Parts: sequence; C-alpha cells; structure tokens
Amino acid sequence: MKKALVIIGAIFILFSVAGCARQDGLVVWSFTDELENMINNYYRIAFPDVKINYSLTPSDNFETRLDPVLATGRGAPDIFALESAFVRKYIESGQLLDLTDIFDKHRGRLLQYTVDIGTYNGRVYGMSWQACPGAMFYRRSFAQKYLGSDDPAVVQTYFTDLNKFLETAELLKTVSNGSCVVVSSRGDLYNVFLGSRATPWVVNGRLNIDPNMEMYMDISKTIHDNLFDARVGQWSEGWFAGMNDNLRDENGNSLEAFSYFLPTWGLHYVLKGNAPDTAGDWAMIPGPAAYRWGGTWVGAYRNTKNAAQAKQMIEWLTTSEDFLEAWARDTGDVVSSLAVMNRIKDNFSEPFLGGQNHYSAFVEMAMSVDGSLTQGTDQAIEGIFQEATTAFVMGEKTKAQALADFRAQVQSTLGL
Repeated sequence: MKKALVIIGAIFILFSVAGCARQDGLVVWSFTDELENMINNYYRIAFPDVKINYSLTPSDNFETRLDPVLATGRGAPDIFALESAFVRKYIESGQLLDLTDIFDKHRGRLLQYTVDIGTYNGRVYGMSWQACPGAMFYRRSFAQKYLGSDDPAVVQTYFTDLNKFLETAELLKTVSNGSCVVVSSRGDLYNVFLGSRATPWVVNGRLNIDPNMEMYMDISKTIHDNLFDARVGQWSEGWFAGMNDNLRDENGNSLEAFSYFLPTWGLHYVLKGNAPDTAGDWAMIPGPAAYRWGGTWVGAYRNTKNAAQAKQMIEWLTTSEDFLEAWARDTGDVVSSLAVMNRIKDNFSEPFLGGQNHYSAFVEMAMSVDGSLTQGTDQAIEGIFQEATTAFVMGEKTKAQALADFRAQVQSTLGL
C-alpha cells in the first residue's frame, strides 16, 4: 500500500511538473530542425526571458502526432511548423489561431505567394519566413557541347515553355547520339506543371483536372517512350548518380543528365551534397514555367492560452528584417521579406554554379510563383494522380482509363 502511494505521488509530481512547464513556456512542435536553429541561435538571444519547450518529430510522423491533439485540445502545442505538403490542410481546418492582426502590420512587405498559401477566407492563419521557388539547374559543359553556349541567358531560350522543352529534349538526344538525356527522371517536371496550372484541383466542390495536368501525362509518356530521360525515379540511386556522371541506362550504357529541377533548398542540400565532383559545372535558369517546391509555414493552436506570446514569436520569425537578413546571410535561405530580398540579392556569388548569383535569380523567380491554387486536399489528390500517370506512362492503362480510375478513386476517397 505504501509503495502504491509512493508511485501515485510520483506520478502526481510528474504531471504537476509537466503542467508547470506547459504553463510557464511556449510549447513549439516542428518537423524541421530549421525552426530549432532559429529559436536557439536567434530568438532566444533576442528574447532571453521567454521560456520555450521545443519538440522535433520527423515529418513522416508529424501529422499523426499533431492531428489528435488539435482535435481534442489536450496536449496541443502553442506553435507548430507546417510543411508545404500539408499546410493547407491545417489552414482550412478551423483549428488555427487567426494571425490577421499581426499580418496587417506587414501587409505588402511579404512575398505574395507565401501569403496566399497562409490565407483562407480572407484571414491569415499561417506565415512563412522563406520562399522556395524552383529552378532548372543544368550542366554548363553539356550546354556548351550540345547547345553551343553555357550562358544562362542563351540556355533559357531553349526552354522557354513546355513545348520548347520537348523540342530541346529531342535536340539533345539527336546531337549526342542518345547519350544525353534532358532530365534523369520525368518526375522532375511534376512541380513545373503544377506551377503552370490556371485552375486548382477542386472547383465548386468538384474535382477539376486542369488541362496542364493532362499535358503532364502526355509529355511524361513522350519523355518515357522517346528515351528523353533515364527512366529512373526521383530520389533513387540512379537519380543521384546523374549528378556526378555515374548515370547508366537500362542496358548499362553511360548517360549524361543535362538538368535537374530543384528549388532553393535543392541547391544547398541536394546538388552540393551529392555532386561534389561536378561543382562549378552548374548554372540555373527559370526553365519552362515558374513553380515552387517545399517551404515551411508557422501557425498556432486556436485555443492556446499563450496567444500573445505565440503571435509575438511568429511575427518576429517571419517579419523581423534584422533577423531575416542575418538568417539569409548565415544560411543562404531565400526569405519572404521583400525588403530583405531586395537589399541583399546583389551580393552573392555561388562557386558551385560557376560564380552565378543564385540569390538574385531565385528572387526574380519567386515573384512569378502563384500560391493561390493551393488547397487542403492537394496532397491526397496528387498522390492518386501520380499513380494514374505512372499507369498510363508504363502502358498499363490508356489515358482515358487512367483518368477514369483517377476520378473514381478521388470520389471514393475524398467524396469529390
């Protein structure tokens, strides 16, 4: 009996301590260590008296952890990071704190596409410190060899739109005798087509297939059937191999991968990390269409008891020009503050890109990105659409069959 009382007392103390920690400080959840870096190395220095309880959960498990606590309110964090793939699900959920009052103080000073994604029914529920426009990264030596110039301005003329992209893919195959593919994986183009849409996936409560997404299916089939790519998947061993001239076709023959479509973080965390042997032989251009890939927004729980502190942290992390300039210079991240972007964009030279000013190029690309079509059902719909596209490309279904099955699965899964 005495032992049981001791255990009960210990449990009570643990819960009491947890409760005190919960009440005394802001609870912050994230799937990315970027937010942790911001808090520990910048925010805590500026606000040393604010107590913060930070928790990191891998992105694959983040939604599973966040969903039940937001639904019940029990154990919900004050502030949490939201990844591009699922940010709109939460923005549209009614579970987030309205941030319109702090946004209004900075209206017109932030990159519009990041604002559009964080806005629902005219109110702002999520704000972002960063922009993730996408670019087309190409090998300078291959451009010189097959197109006659490695100058980004010249190379861009070969990729001004999606039809021109296909023409150049054919040209590269012809002049290289089949040894140079325009991309290692057709999947690289997916975000480009999403970015070139005129309409979203859901219109008036019904599934809508923008003509550009049907074009994606057609062009993917053309790329596959004509061997304009290496027939490898994104993030596969073969996909990475092309960055360092180790790409092989299905028969083991060497292939040259002309380009990769990647966003801001792709330069620093994908190309640089996986292509050290080809450093300096790369450059970047806008490519056939403006697009985005990734990004992180910050929101707060609707019923947080620390609303004022939560808003203060979110506002500082996403709008403080002093902080964002320091963050951009320290990390190379493209920030969402227009003033900071314009102030620092002309002062960069990237050795990996042969001295090209990547920051200035990304800033220009970011201005053309459209975030207004982003919806909470995108992640689920796009997963089904990618399966339908693969079935068509691989010859398992006709295009009509693939689209019919896509519509049926969306209807059964999402009721659209």
